[in-house]
Amino acid sequence: MRNVLMAAMASAMLLAAAEPKTVTVKGYVLDSACGFTKNLKKPVSADCAKACAKAGSPLVIWADDGSVYWPTTDTMPATSQNDKLLPFAAQRVVASGRLYVHGGSKALVIDKIEAEK
Repeated sequence: MRNVLMAAMASAMLLAAAEPKTVTVKGYVLDSACGFTKNLKKPVSADCAKACAKAGSPLVIWADDGSVYWPTTDTMPATSQNDKLLPFAAQRVVASGRLYVHGGSKALVIDKIEAEK
């Protein structure tokens, strides 16, 4: 009986951990490759970010604390979120949505995004 109770508690803890948290994120919309390989904290230009995105590089939100938020979707089949971020390329944004964390990576299902005022 004790093993069953412990297994039920462990399952409940895993399910609770999987529940997304609603967050608001502020930062730059940046080409992911430039952020990682060029160590940029903000974009060089909108044209550069847009060209990289159109070539297939994912756009991300690079927060002020250095956290990288990968835009994602919770629908299947999953689709690129570049179209949602492209109008904000190289701009500061405020985005809110559901946060998923896995292995140190942060993914955001964006419910709302707008240019930071």
